[in-house]
Amino acid sequence: MIKRLVPAVLGLAAISITSCNNNDFKKTKDGLEYRIITDKSDGKNLADGDMATVKIRIYYNEKGKKDTLIADYVQMNGGQPIEIPVNVPLQFKSDWPSGLKLLSKGDSAIFRTPVDTIMKMAPQGQLPPFMKKGGFVLYSVVVVNVKSEAEVKKQQEQMQQQQMQASASQMAIDDKLLQDYFTANNLKPAKTESGLYYIIEKEGTGNAAQKGQTVVVNYTGKLLNGTIFDSNVDPAFQHVEPLTVQVGAGQVIPGWEEGMMLLKKGSKAKLFIPSPLAYGPQERSEKLPANSVLMFDIDVTDIK
Repeated sequence: MIKRLVPAVLGLAAISITSCNNNDFKKTKDGLEYRIITDKSDGKNLADGDMATVKIRIYYNEKGKKDTLIADYVQMNGGQPIEIPVNVPLQFKSDWPSGLKLLSKGDSAIFRTPVDTIMKMAPQGQLPPFMKKGGFVLYSVVVVNVKSEAEVKKQQEQMQQQQMQASASQMAIDDKLLQDYFTANNLKPAKTESGLYYIIEKEGTGNAAQKGQTVVVNYTGKLLNGTIFDSNVDPAFQHVEPLTVQVGAGQVIPGWEEGMMLLKKGSKAKLFIPSPLAYGPQERSEKLPANSVLMFDIDVTDIK
């Protein structure tokens, strides 16, 4: 539902966007119209590589009419600002994020884009029907915080290290579960360096699949308790057709990527995939909880 603009919700000293007539806006060399509301002149402007924490609200305006609030990203994010990279890809040269480089921490601004410009970029029929030629989309932006490129890189490295530690810990847990499963079921699979286990039940012909090749497979996926969570040979899952996978293209989980390169055309095999090589801590469904160890029966019907 589109809400009528209440000036106080702007967080910009209750300044009304409707007061911003054509003369209130300046224009960048790329054609972005902007108006600085708060300027912390002692702050350093944002630059490529920085990560900005911002409050964003988007309004629609037609000449002579009140503004309408069409998107409140603060409200949609539970009352919290959102993070956006300063060098986020632009849809066109005068797209509003290009104006972030005019701002520093504590600054606020309104960026304005003519609907006519958006119409040139948007596929026909994709704009809301209330947007008319001659109208404007206005972006109210408040910069709450800024992380420098160095700070962003350090944070990413810390997160990667934490993820690697968590992955290693989970891998040890999963390996114990798999070892117990193999003992209970009298199985002796081979193991790769990554932690993937496999049993080739039928050796195929030719060479094993390589990166860039396309592998056509039939499969059934199970949990260690025997629950089937997916299959393209079981009609219950409503997609009974061979699966085509381009090896190395990131179309499947890492355990599958590695497993495909162990198999030849005509191979039948079982893959036992620890959760870090599968979906990790993501809960995919009720049948596929977080940190699930997966087993797959694989039948390679073709390699192209």
